[in-house]
Amino acid sequence: MTIVKVTRKNGHVVSLRADGHTGYGAEGEDIVCAALSSVIQTAVLGLMRVAGINVGFETDAEGGVLDLVIPELSDEDRHNADMILDTMLCGIADLHEGYSDFIELEVK
Repeated sequence: MTIVKVTRKNGHVVSLRADGHTGYGAEGEDIVCAALSSVIQTAVLGLMRVAGINVGFETDAEGGVLDLVIPELSDEDRHNADMILDTMLCGIADLHEGYSDFIELEVK
């Protein structure tokens, strides 16, 4: 199971941790894990390459871990980050709804 923990502060996403492989399918053929990873990694790319925000992130592919930390941002960068991160959360929530036996989502 992949456990996704999202932390909000003042209504804004400030961090995310995705930990573990979903276990939906065999390694390399797990479409749920691939979908979840794609949603999260695309958001990270959007933050960095489209919005130009230097986020802190670390990955451990073998352990199935991705940690993302959003720094303090200007109002404009925060708006752009919110658009990307809220879209990411929509994707994660949709996957969680369809595959709750394999994805746990905690937003605090």
